[in-house]
Amino acid sequence: MIDYVDVQVLLVEDTVEDAELMLRTLRKSGLANDLHHVQDGAEALEFLLGSGRPKSVPMPKLVLLDLKLPKVNGLEVLRQLRAQEATLRVPVVMITSSREDSDIEEAYRLGANGYVVKPVDFVQFAEAMREVGMYWLLINEVPTRPSS
Repeated sequence: MIDYVDVQVLLVEDTVEDAELMLRTLRKSGLANDLHHVQDGAEALEFLLGSGRPKSVPMPKLVLLDLKLPKVNGLEVLRQLRAQEATLRVPVVMITSSREDSDIEEAYRLGANGYVVKPVDFVQFAEAMREVGMYWLLINEVPTRPSS
């Protein structure tokens, strides 16, 4: 059984190695002790909009969303999140290997709060995840919203 006490970060990543590195880096930095990982867009939507998250558990403070996902791609997940009042203001940062201008433009058009290209180098990737976590979880202020 999954412990949903206070999911601060929802990580949506299908590449196991990338997910493990992001999880390890955020936890080692003390930024995501309460992190939930799903491996595809359908699971992300179920967790955020469906019955995959108990109603007593507040929305995550941050969604780290891969672009190229099985079942439902990251852009469609983002589109659906921005169409719902409950997830409209949840910060969503795209974490992807795509440097395509069209992907970047579409992500921001749909309401992404950030777009980070995964560095190939292990150390740079870990540092990028630490910096993303530091900003979005410790520095950034979000409006008070109901726990949906």
